[in-house]
Amino acid sequence: MLQLTEKEVLEKIQQLIPFEAQLNDNSLIIRVSEYQPYLGTAIHNGHRLRGDLMPNCALTEEERYFEEDPFTGDFISSLPIVLMGEDSRYEYDLNRPPETCIYDDAWGKKVWTEDLTTEEKQVSLDKHATYYRILQCLISTLEKEFGFCLLYDVHSYNYQRIEYDSPTFNVGTKQINSRRWRKEIDEALQLLNNVELPNIDVTARENDVFKGMGYQATYIKNHFKNTLVLPIEVKKIYMSELGGESYPLVIEKLKEEMKTVITEHAAFTIRKRTKVKRLTGSQMLASQLPREVIKLDRQLFSIARGINTLSYINPTNLKQEKRRFLLKPFNYQPQFTYRQLDIDPYKFREQLYRLPVENIRDADIQKMYRTVIDQLAVRIDLLTDIGQEGFLYNSLRYYGQPDERDIANANFIPHAKEYSEPQEILLSPQEAIEAFKEAADDYGIKCKVVGTRQLIARAMVSGRNIKVNLGCKFTPSDLSALIHHELGVHLITTVNADLQPLKILKLGLPGNTHTQEGLAILSEYLSGNLPMHRLKTLALRVVAVNMLVKGETFNETFNTLKYDHHLSDDDAFTITARVYRGGGFTKDFLYLRGLKDAHHLYQNEDLSAMFVGKTGFELKPLLEELIARDILHKPTYLPKALTIKREPDPRMDFMLECIK
Repeated sequence: MLQLTEKEVLEKIQQLIPFEAQLNDNSLIIRVSEYQPYLGTAIHNGHRLRGDLMPNCALTEEERYFEEDPFTGDFISSLPIVLMGEDSRYEYDLNRPPETCIYDDAWGKKVWTEDLTTEEKQVSLDKHATYYRILQCLISTLEKEFGFCLLYDVHSYNYQRIEYDSPTFNVGTKQINSRRWRKEIDEALQLLNNVELPNIDVTARENDVFKGMGYQATYIKNHFKNTLVLPIEVKKIYMSELGGESYPLVIEKLKEEMKTVITEHAAFTIRKRTKVKRLTGSQMLASQLPREVIKLDRQLFSIARGINTLSYINPTNLKQEKRRFLLKPFNYQPQFTYRQLDIDPYKFREQLYRLPVENIRDADIQKMYRTVIDQLAVRIDLLTDIGQEGFLYNSLRYYGQPDERDIANANFIPHAKEYSEPQEILLSPQEAIEAFKEAADDYGIKCKVVGTRQLIARAMVSGRNIKVNLGCKFTPSDLSALIHHELGVHLITTVNADLQPLKILKLGLPGNTHTQEGLAILSEYLSGNLPMHRLKTLALRVVAVNMLVKGETFNETFNTLKYDHHLSDDDAFTITARVYRGGGFTKDFLYLRGLKDAHHLYQNEDLSAMFVGKTGFELKPLLEELIARDILHKPTYLPKALTIKREPDPRMDFMLECIK
């Protein structure tokens, strides 16, 4: 991090130059990633006590830590402008005026074993004055640039000594002109009341524990007419007051929620105070991709780019085992063999967990990378156990299993009657390859289409390659569905990911299997190529996964599909092999669930953000935020199925409406 003098900091602010620096006396961290009309401060975040004062301090580290505001700097880390105190309030308290900012006694305890000298006090007073000169310059610059400014003054407080049920958030407004800023105050309280924390009931109140009478609020009131300062006290429910231990899950959630509260509040205020009427919290965040994110993103991609799950899980002797099994479908258990794993799983996990995710300050982006890293670690566990008992356990960890609703949907769908005549025309694999090539040309995408005999599926996308099963023939409708599925979703999201600045979109976000397959089958439906037998196949995959999880054998599942659901040998074997390969691959139940979720989103929201790469439904709000911030590009390619005017299909429409 840069070390800058006060003069250098002031010059950068006056010239509107973004920067991140620590003052050369180590007292303050200031980060300006983009100039916006609001900032966050955490003036009691620090614990540092300068070396010449340490021997004279009568308090232990633990006693000082108790009255400081640890982690408040984390709560505002996502904001584009942050001032974070590094020095302990016991050296000088930035929330007190210069005359009383150096304690002799505090909270009933003597602070110094011997009185500080005039020279020692002056060093601390100079730091106090420096902070307020920087604050003065920063707010003056923001008021001049934007016409007004918002300051979110974040603190924490100890609550166990309070005899009543104190609020999670206290907003102190005694120094605020409530007649002028009443709506902004009420909006802040409402947003804070909507915060959700793990296993904690959240309340926000005004002037309950603290009145907002600190010196920083006084300074703003006395020097600036167009700046609203909101002193926010966070109850120390995120740590142990006495022991000092932190609760990481609560802290991470507070970082995410405070980011939302502050940015949404800033956007609300701007909409109310200016002529700007269409502004979201996402647009209040920095539009430049932070360097620490780019660096970690490249490191993660370098480690994980070689992992293609299906290339390891597809059996290498599928054709031979299928022939043997169909000769003895009641007692022969297929003995599949697999490609050897050429990745050291221990080294892989070690590299993943050494990545400096903590350097990412944006709470939601940091969480995204943490989750991807955890998912990759589970995926390598999955691949390590291919063909062994542990494979099913790791598949359940990675993909999950059908719940009661999935099973109910799967049991409902097979009762539907076929209502269209089966197509008699069959197309060869070579004709299918040519059709894929024409479709790719129509999209304007360069890709390679090849035939292979090493697939269970009829076709699949691998990188920028489309592989077509040479052992299959295709009806025109089925081939069209495959093109909309494989090329119209899987390939375009691959190509779109290549065009994004974040390579994590090529690796796949959490839930990307569920999302990708749901969008792909939705594309089949929207193009008019989702026949009833295809929907039944998705349902029977859920049935097969459920039987696997219950401990049924390959033979029992195959024969259930063949005799109870009247599938051909080929179709029953394909579904069963897909599910039982590797030792129990539960992924296939996600196709039907994904269709349900994709269809619901399609009916109610704009889906375009989901095509920027290998995305996940749960991260849709973050993806839309990153697009709004111009950090991610809007997808270059979108499925053509989204614009097709298909013939109404009341029966299929009804079936999808019934899947809940």
